[in-house]
Amino acid sequence: MFLFLVEAFNVLRWKNMQVFIKSFGCSTNLADGEVLAGCLAEAGYKLVESVEAADIIIYNTCAVKGPTENRMITILKRVPSDKKLIVAGCLPLINFERLCKEARFDGVIGPAAGDKIVDVVRRVLNGEKVVALEEYVNAKPSLNLPRLRLNPVIGIIPINYGCLGSCAYCCVVFARGCLRSYRIQEITERVRTDLTSGIREFWITSQDTACYGKDIGTNLTELLKALCRIQGDFRVRVGMMTPNLAKGILEDLIQAFRDEKIFKFLHLPVQSGDDEILRRMRRFYSTNHFKHVVNAFRASFPEATVATDVICGFPGETDEAFERTLGLIENVQPDIVNVSKFFARPKTVAAEMYEDFVNSQEIKRRSGLTAKLAKKVAFERNRRWVGWTGEVLVDEIGRVPSSWIGRNFAYKPVVLKNHSNGDLIGKTFHVKVVKAFTTYLEGNTVE
Repeated sequence: MFLFLVEAFNVLRWKNMQVFIKSFGCSTNLADGEVLAGCLAEAGYKLVESVEAADIIIYNTCAVKGPTENRMITILKRVPSDKKLIVAGCLPLINFERLCKEARFDGVIGPAAGDKIVDVVRRVLNGEKVVALEEYVNAKPSLNLPRLRLNPVIGIIPINYGCLGSCAYCCVVFARGCLRSYRIQEITERVRTDLTSGIREFWITSQDTACYGKDIGTNLTELLKALCRIQGDFRVRVGMMTPNLAKGILEDLIQAFRDEKIFKFLHLPVQSGDDEILRRMRRFYSTNHFKHVVNAFRASFPEATVATDVICGFPGETDEAFERTLGLIENVQPDIVNVSKFFARPKTVAAEMYEDFVNSQEIKRRSGLTAKLAKKVAFERNRRWVGWTGEVLVDEIGRVPSSWIGRNFAYKPVVLKNHSNGDLIGKTFHVKVVKAFTTYLEGNTVE
């Protein structure tokens, strides 16, 4: 009886505990964080918006790059000693040794923990130091778990965890594990449920959406067709896909993208404009494969937004190889280029290529030149939209007062200024683009 009363008292005490959760990194990790928050809220914990107000802090971390990992460690070090701290996400599995050496924590758990976070929080509050990692490397939480949205009109749905790649520079595979796809019915049921709660824009996301379904006998195009058959007024943004796997389903992929529910947005990371560097990176395609996919999309959707990623200074990248990357950007004219400096990540193949490392100052110079070119190309691409009229869905609050950001059919961000008449999130407006900038367009509403 005494033990029962103690346990009952602890349950009541824990229910009054206040929890602060913050997620970093990719859209998949943001979706994981929404589920962590939803499960804890359903379990009776109170979610708060500041570290100061919280009894327990949960940081859902990212460590894909060296600077990102450094930032995570700095944030963890700043947690007050009187607060309980749980470190979730990719960092604990990517660099657990550094985490133990440089940060104080009460519990660690890997990515995609789902409702398991409730048990970890309970154990931490009970005085236990929890290390729950290996059992969650290949986690795949139910898509039906509760979630607290970061944005009331955007539903982020992981369609699979893990990937089929073995990129020489990538450490995320150590955290996210092997490919685990959700079945089409699971995903469509999640979409139907979210539509009833006001979601208007869905991000289907994973480490590589093009590998979706290869473990369960289906593929991305079949999923997109199923999503487009769902009744309702919504749009779908398809997440990053590798060029080689996109090429393998290209004809059907383009056909699926013809549906008006799919944003004409293609995120296709090339990483380098040099085929030898791509081989060293263990990227299973050539620059011609990349260009073929982009050209095929633009032939069908001339106004499509094309985003790509580039790594500057990968081991063995010569001046000539770097120039070929610049040449590729000039030739393909992507709307968005995410430029990264190479950083050797723990346990990766690239970390062993130290004899071919490029000088850090040279990497900085190359990334600067690439970013400069990317901005020039982006501005020229955006200038083509001046004078365009059409519908945008407002999905974000602007950075300046009384401004809002909407997305058109190509997922171009269109800023609407001087709109102070209520909350515009989730509303659709007919607009005319009047100005172009490097990263966005500016528009006016029209009758």
